[in-house]
Amino acid sequence: MDESFDPKVLLATLTELPGVYRMLDAQGAVLYVGKAKNLKKRVASYFRDNHPSPRIALMVTQIAQVETTVTRSEAEALLLENNLIKRLSPRYNILFRDDKSYPYILISHDPYPRMAFYRGATNRQADYFGPYPSSTAVRESINLLQRMFRLRTCENSVFGHRSRPCLLHQIRRCSGACAGLISPEAYAQDAQMASMFLQGRRQEILRRLTEAMDRAAAELAFEQAAIYRDRIQSLRCVQDRQYVESARDEDVDVLVAVEEEGMRCVNLAMVRGGRHLGDKPRFPSNAGGSAPVEVLVAFLSQYYLTHPIPARVFTNLALPDSETAEMLAALAGRQVPVAEPRLTLHKVWVDMAEQNARLAIAARRGQFARQETRVEALREFLSLELDEADEGREIRIECFDISHTQGESTVASCVVYQGKDMRKAEYRRFNIKNVQAGDDYAAMRQAVFRRYEKVGGGEGVAPSLVLIDGGKGQVGAAASALEELGLTHLPMLGVAKGEGRKPGLETLVFPDGREPVQLPAEHPALHLLQEIRDEAHLFAVSGHRLRRGKTRKTSRLEDISGVGPRRRKALIARFGGLQGIASAGIDQLGAVPGISRELAEKIHAALH
Repeated sequence: MDESFDPKVLLATLTELPGVYRMLDAQGAVLYVGKAKNLKKRVASYFRDNHPSPRIALMVTQIAQVETTVTRSEAEALLLENNLIKRLSPRYNILFRDDKSYPYILISHDPYPRMAFYRGATNRQADYFGPYPSSTAVRESINLLQRMFRLRTCENSVFGHRSRPCLLHQIRRCSGACAGLISPEAYAQDAQMASMFLQGRRQEILRRLTEAMDRAAAELAFEQAAIYRDRIQSLRCVQDRQYVESARDEDVDVLVAVEEEGMRCVNLAMVRGGRHLGDKPRFPSNAGGSAPVEVLVAFLSQYYLTHPIPARVFTNLALPDSETAEMLAALAGRQVPVAEPRLTLHKVWVDMAEQNARLAIAARRGQFARQETRVEALREFLSLELDEADEGREIRIECFDISHTQGESTVASCVVYQGKDMRKAEYRRFNIKNVQAGDDYAAMRQAVFRRYEKVGGGEGVAPSLVLIDGGKGQVGAAASALEELGLTHLPMLGVAKGEGRKPGLETLVFPDGREPVQLPAEHPALHLLQEIRDEAHLFAVSGHRLRRGKTRKTSRLEDISGVGPRRRKALIARFGGLQGIASAGIDQLGAVPGISRELAEKIHAALH
């Protein structure tokens, strides 16, 4: 603890209202951000003589200042805490990657509702069910719903232009609404029951289907009765499964925190409508020295701010206090029990989640060991280039690649490998400008120069190795950029594709004129270089496609001054698209409302 900091003076000034506190060190860096229902009591707990957590005790020795912000409620404090943690990434907060990409099942509000796999922001034009732990769980659920309720999954653009049913109707996965083979009323009933199924209301669905089957049989509509019978059987088959199904139609999250050999994992298993949908392991950052229950509380606090809260949460560890449950209740607007399981089925769910967490830790440890072997093999192969790196320093590799289509929309990528994994948050793309179309060498030189321009000025992070996806020409262009920046000391290596672009036949190219080297296909260093090179290639291609798609969507009309959205719309409506506009003469262009003779000449000149 800083000598000038007196916790007694601080505590005498603190309020007992809810709020957020920030622990700062002598340099003003934020060490920790926390929330409190009672700021005075919570902050005072850090300055006791015997702190139960060695990690937090170490943090307390570095505190030089404490800042607080009062909020109107604990729920507001939680939101502010989460925002500050995301923005500041304090050293002593346990952090989980912000993952908002969980998939959902969408049922649209169209006259004939569509069922689909969905990721992204939700809106009021559809109902969303989930989230699900994986895309596999979503697709399995959609497949099950198709068999039982036969909702369409095709896009509206396809649905509106069909006159005959597709293959899905032939295999009894769709009711053929596109061809008018089902009435809007009957289809709406099926869509409603699919929604009820996803909400867990299966007993009500069984009752409705049974009543409908009996009515159809009484009216001698035996084919329709058989359809209802098959749906009832499918639904009962789902309910008859053991351990991964519950007859209580409950919505539950199962959360377990496990620690093995210094590695911590939180595994989230989802149960929706009584169906166990699978699980998803998550690995925290800044969790060294933390007890599993601390990691569990951190996950609960961060995850449920951005995801739906179920009816109850089962955990493998008892929470240290009731604050977490109170926080969930404030967010959900209802009580959310958070407790260890009592019923046998719930205990089985927790045991399964714990086992999967341990398997995930074992897999991650194996991946790290494999990566360590690859990194050490690369260090050995490039011993001269990596001599300057400290022994304990993590190797940092930055790899560049170029992507374009016949010179159009050229994009360069730079991906980063460090600490046994790809650092996706540090990836960069460069839109290449003022370079002759198709000149990969000039594009590579520009990308490398732009990436290391600040490094040459003493700012930013320098890599242990610059990796170039390309041969002698690309490596030479990249080396000339580093030479201009005064960074020739940075090690560089090119990975040239082999014959037929087959993996394992790559040639490694050096910028200093040494003879190229071809490592054995099984060499672990080559495997690491291939992994990083492939990531750079994928990142460059995806960036190029985005840029090319944007260019083609916006069209060259946007670059013509005087042609705004209304005039573009009028031109496209008259000529059908950019190709038709380019084929039109000046007189034809001038005949479009809002297009003067002068502007028509300008458009004609710009497109020719």
